[in-house]
Amino acid sequence: MRVLGLMSGTSADGVDLVRVAFGGRPPEVSWQFLDHRHRPYPPELRRRVLKAMRGEAGTRELALLHHDLGRFFAEAAEGLEADLATLAGQTVWHEPPQATLQLGEAAYLAEALGVPVVADLRPSDLAAGGEGAPLVPYPDLLLFGEQGVRRAILNIGGIANVTYLPGRDEKGVLAFDTGPGNALIDEAAERLGLPMDEDGRLAREGQVLASQVAYWLAHPYFDRPPPKSTGREVWRLEALPGVRALSGADLVATVTRFVAEGIARAIERFVLPRGLDELWVAGGGAKNPVLMAHLKELLPVPVRTFGEATGLDESVREPLAFALLGYLRWLGLPNVLPQATGARRAAVAGKVVLPGEEGI
Repeated sequence: MRVLGLMSGTSADGVDLVRVAFGGRPPEVSWQFLDHRHRPYPPELRRRVLKAMRGEAGTRELALLHHDLGRFFAEAAEGLEADLATLAGQTVWHEPPQATLQLGEAAYLAEALGVPVVADLRPSDLAAGGEGAPLVPYPDLLLFGEQGVRRAILNIGGIANVTYLPGRDEKGVLAFDTGPGNALIDEAAERLGLPMDEDGRLAREGQVLASQVAYWLAHPYFDRPPPKSTGREVWRLEALPGVRALSGADLVATVTRFVAEGIARAIERFVLPRGLDELWVAGGGAKNPVLMAHLKELLPVPVRTFGEATGLDESVREPLAFALLGYLRWLGLPNVLPQATGARRAAVAGKVVLPGEEGI
């Protein structure tokens, strides 16, 4: 079955689309990577997404954004043939256990492709008592778990999350959001008129204020044990105490170091005691050489990019995982690990939208 996975993360920079051919059933799922494309959000659409993430959009604005994102995702998938699609949707609010909200009406994608679409995956886990995130650990296990290798896969998107794979046994899998990722770095770069710190140039030019990093690391989220998830609702640049004392490249350098130390602290505290042989880094953060250098300095295990480890682009890991989530949902199988989300049971997550139908 050819499955199209669409992922738009908390960096809110656009959508990544991958096509994968899946076969079999867990624990042995065969897969062949077919292709990948990225479509950036137009500036005005991204502005509206970020406004919604800040909780500043009204009811009408949210309704219009939901449908405009749905149309955007459908246009981004134009020309891609598939038997099934999985739409992660754009998360604009994540406040477990009360609520989670992903925008992007799936009916447009179903109509455009003429195939079923699995969408709205987080609420099923939330209803079962989970955090609704992270959802990728089970796909990670099926795709990248290797007997005899204790591997962790870190994704640095707007928020950073890690999956620990001690082998092929799902009982030992650990996964959680480590804390902030590119979202804070992007916000710091935006103060200099840039959408992001491309290649870590600003961080390389600036000076790190170590005392400020230590101050921010006192945030209680870092000491909270898994399962746990977080989002931009918590990690906003203006919410960091003392941030106004920093400016220019120094701000970007200090925030970048903070992101790295937050990730390293999470791995040291919750992952290393279980035994770790290697760390793969995916997501946009893997393309930031300054951030990668910090992680290699801070962690006592080999650190490689997802691309170095698999030959696939760093931005492929999450849409690939969501494609598999949709495949499992289509088969009617559980697709979420409850120990990763804190749920009472393993959910069969996702709603199925058919062409010409509102949903099932």
